[in-house]
Amino acid sequence: MIGKKNVVFGFIFLVFTAALGPVMVKQSEDIAAAQGEKQNTVGRLQNLKNSNWEEDLDVIKVEDHARANTDGVLSLNKVYNSEAPRNAIKGGPHAHGNLEALLNIVVGIALCFIAVSRKFKQAISWIFIAGTLLHSGLLYLIVIFDQYWAYSIIALGPVLILLGLLLAGVAAAMGFQGKPVED
Repeated sequence: MIGKKNVVFGFIFLVFTAALGPVMVKQSEDIAAAQGEKQNTVGRLQNLKNSNWEEDLDVIKVEDHARANTDGVLSLNKVYNSEAPRNAIKGGPHAHGNLEALLNIVVGIALCFIAVSRKFKQAISWIFIAGTLLHSGLLYLIVIFDQYWAYSIIALGPVLILLGLLLAGVAAAMGFQGKPVED
């Protein structure tokens, strides 16, 4: 079965990309702290605005107003910066890796029902594995291990995935049997 390697690869790759979930949960502690700080500083600004820029029954000085605004802006920036690593994982290797792992599983199973030449099926199979490694695999290296050199070749991955989808569609049109076939 030519598609077997895609099914096995897909499940193993899914473990690695799904395991990023707990990493993102651990990062939530830093985010919660930053959000608490933001709530205090922006809450103070809201209170000042609602009280016509008075505090303790006195109009606040321009310098105090500027400091309050600066604290508010910096606390918003701190929230953004604390969320950035989690968002990079979530929108990169976690989401794309899970999807591409599942695509490999589906294509691997589909290949078991398609009667076309062995070389054509092998090409489809390896194109999906290579596309996954060159896209979400490289996203994993970039986001988790800071291997930014991977940006130089990451565009190959989505191209291979799309090519694999096209070839799988052509193969299905040519030889989908609806029952397992011998390779």
